Amino acid sequence: MKYSPCLVLGLFVLALASPQHASAATQRNFVFILVDDLGCKDLGYAGSTFHETPHIDALAASGMRFDQGYAACQVCSPSRASIMLGKATPRHGITDWIGAASGMKWNRDDRVLPAEYEHALPKQDTTLAEAFREAGYTTFFAGKWHLGTKGSWPEDHGFMINKGGWDVGSPKGGYFAPWENPRLESGPDGESLTLRLAEETASFIQSSQDKPFLAYLSFYTVHGPIQTTEELCNKYRDKAEKMGLTDNESRFTLQRRLPVRQVQDNPIYAGMVETLDNAVGIVMQKLKETGLDKNTVVIFTSDNGGVSSGDAFSTSLLPFRGGKGMQWEGGIREPYIIHVPGMTQSGSSTDTPVIGMDFYPTMLELAGLPLRPEQHVDGVSLVPVLKGDSIADRDLFWHYPHYGNQGGEPSSIIRSKDWKLIHYYEDGRNELYNLANDESEQTDVATKHPERVAEMSKRLEGWLAETGAKIPQPDPRFTQAKFDAKMKNVREKLMPRLEKQHADYLDKSKKPSPNWWGSAKD
Repeated sequence: MKYSPCLVLGLFVLALASPQHASAATQRNFVFILVDDLGCKDLGYAGSTFHETPHIDALAASGMRFDQGYAACQVCSPSRASIMLGKATPRHGITDWIGAASGMKWNRDDRVLPAEYEHALPKQDTTLAEAFREAGYTTFFAGKWHLGTKGSWPEDHGFMINKGGWDVGSPKGGYFAPWENPRLESGPDGESLTLRLAEETASFIQSSQDKPFLAYLSFYTVHGPIQTTEELCNKYRDKAEKMGLTDNESRFTLQRRLPVRQVQDNPIYAGMVETLDNAVGIVMQKLKETGLDKNTVVIFTSDNGGVSSGDAFSTSLLPFRGGKGMQWEGGIREPYIIHVPGMTQSGSSTDTPVIGMDFYPTMLELAGLPLRPEQHVDGVSLVPVLKGDSIADRDLFWHYPHYGNQGGEPSSIIRSKDWKLIHYYEDGRNELYNLANDESEQTDVATKHPERVAEMSKRLEGWLAETGAKIPQPDPRFTQAKFDAKMKNVREKLMPRLEKQHADYLDKSKKPSPNWWGSAKD
């Protein structure tokens, strides 16, 4: 059958004008997956032989890995705010996790007073969600928010749908129903919160096939409390035994202020990581089922380093030093994956240093939206890197004028190419590391390179002044005797207690306890 040229042209124009064609061909969707406290070495693709993460590994293999990807801060709220605003922490003022003591309210026998900080996202800023909503995207949030109390929840900052985001940083009631959350109805007893958030996200994706969307899945896991099912705990107990990990006599070493875990063999934490991986798999499968995987950008990252100390002492990030709350690479280096269909090559990776503020301009450019340089002032678009090109060298900065619950010290950091300088506020000293040949930060070379220290210090001081950074002040209550007594307690009481507790996690004769998992009901 022959068609007239006019009819063919009319059909072509009609096809171009159809909503389905416009959505599929011109507007990318976005799924942003943010995990709480996930360490850069917690995943299989990153070298973990104990944790099992096939779905996340597959995501990493399908897109581009940024092997020198960083969070904006070594703790959660500041990092999350910087992703949402494209600004470094001293610019928006949220420099510690919201709820942490500051000023004279901090009373733990330390040398300086943690600086005051903001307790909610500033209203005058345009969040990532607001930028996408203004462009016609449906915006969805699920999980942990921790960026302000009522009046500063996700729905107050651009998200049209909010499933579970409110004040708290840790899931009230734990990871198994019944939980307490005013923005997410509890499920039947024993339901996994992590899997529920993934199902809520998958349901949203299912309902959004004919309109562009931003789905922001912000897991509470793997933040404490460390909980898993009895089945998964037993699985990883068996695995640890087969790997010879049950013979470890020592799992911790003291780093400055607190013990830091040196081995991955925690079966409870491993079970949490597997549940996280299954949750990611639910979302990725839904994208595939709906065909939206062909036009959806998927981003995966964490908000700070893994918990190798403080809190749950649950993982090791070796060869990187430290973990969450700390100023070394273990505290700020993150999983950082971007998959862009039709752009990123499968299995690609880059050593370009990038940071959490870069997501904002990158996503705008990928969506074909105008950049907002006055907003994402500290981020740059990574689209050139995703295409296989490069971006200009730049310094990266961090400012954490607080004490981390995990042993971190009040400090500011500048990374310039392979050099990293840490400035400490307790005594004004500087540490200098060359990450190219000392990624474990074991050799401070500050005394060998005084000119470099002076030059980098000057640039750091300039950045702190420009951003209006608040500096900690001496605590008039400090005495060396009280500090020494505190450290003696860490060495003589905390260390032995931790060693026994974590050995017991692998003892098959030990019965499940509510402190280990929340799914075992009376």
